[in-house]
Amino acid sequence: MSDDWKKDRFGAIERNENPMILTRMKSGYAVIGDTQFLPGYCVLLAYPKVASLEDLSLEAKTDFLRDMSLLGEAVQFVCNPRRMNYSIYGNSDDFLNAHVFPRYDWEPEERKPYPVW
Repeated sequence: MSDDWKKDRFGAIERNENPMILTRMKSGYAVIGDTQFLPGYCVLLAYPKVASLEDLSLEAKTDFLRDMSLLGEAVQFVCNPRRMNYSIYGNSDDFLNAHVFPRYDWEPEERKPYPVW
């Protein structure tokens, strides 16, 4: 399978060509992270596409953050990590997305206090 869908993630979603989709949520799409830094890493893509959290109305912002936490609960249930980490950056993608990182007891001690990458 080609990685062409990565060039237009939202177009690929609309064409049903994005293989990483887990489910449609109220505020966007839950997807499997392209790189599995740790098993269960997922991303919530805001849809319709916006640049940042500040571009959403209060209601849409609440929906997005709630969906992020629900995605985290699902990963927690399936992967049973020691804890969940949540991050919203916006440094490399021009659309709002939230990272959901499970963290595990079996990770090397020197890595546990730091981001997964």
